[in-house]
Amino acid sequence: MPNQKDTLKFIQVRHEEAGAIAAAADSKLTGKIGVCFGSAGPGAVHLLNGLYDAKVDRTPVLAIVAQVPTSRMNIDFFQAMDEEPIFDDVAVWNRMAATAESLPRLTDEAIKQAYEKKGVAVLTIPKDFGWAEIEDNYVSAANTHVEPVYPDPEPTSVAKAAQMIKDAKSPMIYFGIGAKNAAAELKEASEKFKMPLVSSVLAKGILDEDYPAYLGSTGRVAPKPGTEVGFATDLIVWVGNDVPFSIFLFSKKAKIIQIDVESEKLGKRRHVDLPMLADAKKALRAIIDAGEAKPDSAFYEASLADKKNWVAWQDSFKDSDQMPVRPEPIFDVLNKTASDKAVFGVDVGNVNINFERLVDIHGDQKWVTSGKYATMGFGLPASIAAKVAYPDRDVYSLSGDGGFAMLMEEILTQVKYNLHIVNVVFSNETLGYIEAEQTDDSHQPLSGVDLPATDWATAAKGMGAEAFTVTTKAEFQKAIDAAKNTDKPVLIDVKLTHEMPFTTEHMFIDPAWQDQAKIDEFVKKYQAQDLKPFSYFLKQAQTN
Repeated sequence: MPNQKDTLKFIQVRHEEAGAIAAAADSKLTGKIGVCFGSAGPGAVHLLNGLYDAKVDRTPVLAIVAQVPTSRMNIDFFQAMDEEPIFDDVAVWNRMAATAESLPRLTDEAIKQAYEKKGVAVLTIPKDFGWAEIEDNYVSAANTHVEPVYPDPEPTSVAKAAQMIKDAKSPMIYFGIGAKNAAAELKEASEKFKMPLVSSVLAKGILDEDYPAYLGSTGRVAPKPGTEVGFATDLIVWVGNDVPFSIFLFSKKAKIIQIDVESEKLGKRRHVDLPMLADAKKALRAIIDAGEAKPDSAFYEASLADKKNWVAWQDSFKDSDQMPVRPEPIFDVLNKTASDKAVFGVDVGNVNINFERLVDIHGDQKWVTSGKYATMGFGLPASIAAKVAYPDRDVYSLSGDGGFAMLMEEILTQVKYNLHIVNVVFSNETLGYIEAEQTDDSHQPLSGVDLPATDWATAAKGMGAEAFTVTTKAEFQKAIDAAKNTDKPVLIDVKLTHEMPFTTEHMFIDPAWQDQAKIDEFVKKYQAQDLKPFSYFLKQAQTN
């Protein structure tokens, strides 16, 4: 076989963990298999963190792992280790080649297994096989992968679902990425049956943020309306969603209609009154056609009013001159300057909270993060994958200073390949998400969360990137404008407020059942004087 160097797009990262994360992000963004490589011993071990992200978020990745030459295996040689067992838990398919001749067929099988089982396939190759000459006569079948045709809903289940929606007084829809091809049906069902829509975090972007009945996600990273409505509903149409925290996020009295293409998901996160093994788009369409239109309800009207109140409250901080700067002014600039085709690589932590609440995903914008695995350091490698996959799009990495510090060496990768990526680092000198957990959840003295004040811009300049330090909205706007005038990678170090984002897990805002002194303390802490509880809007709607 001739040298394939000119036909393969190989991006040499600085750390194998970053390579595996980038491969996972590439797969999540494109829907195609991501590929990463690790050398023997330490290089193999370094891959594991990114591979676990792919496993947990169920996206196909092929990991090609080197091994010492066959003549040096199992004799305590330099960097030799028994690699296969360490990948057993993370991989859906894990094999080591026994001969050079078997490599083409093994590679084919690895790709097929990764697609079929939506996970990580690991192919280990002893070093001496890399130089072996074999016949170039293998015909690959890896490109024959076809997406499965998912089942139609069972008619009696459709009829029962329509009746349950008809009987409900406060129905809602809770959807995940399994509904990614059903945006039109989600909206039509919402409008016909007067059901507010709440999504998982990863399903952000399926609906435009400004759709009135879409309340965002629910849980700790979510906006307030999506969190509140789940405790006032009596029926949830649960579509393509497998969020572990769901057991905590909704009224235990609510009935559940769950739609999923995998039977093992039905009832996995909570009790289900009507399981439907069906494609989300097909099931929603069948229910829409079978059901009777419902009039506006107080629950529906209150949900929309609650969202308007929340959005207005957030918008009130867009031009805040508070120092250090709040996140709202920074994200306002991003919303106005990012194109309709922008791609965001988002780290985990408070940056995930602010992204979920403040970025108005629309058009053909894409974003990617570490979902159920939630590994810090995800944003920077993900942005590299995004820029390689979509070279003509504007790409951003968004990280807290904690996550950025973990894999910041990948700025060197961006520089090496001249990848014009805008890297935004939100520096607040703490692992903010963990600090909030220690303060609000475990009520413990702060431990291990503080970070030293760091000049990230100087560090990035030293690696060859353009860089800026900003402390105000106006300075951030100037940095974003300057970023458009260079082809180099850009880093913008935002010196951010140390104040924590509004907590939806520990809200004290409703005088109907909460202590007024705690409400006063909470409102003052989060400057939430203009926010009203869901019960306020529900009472208003009931009296209209």
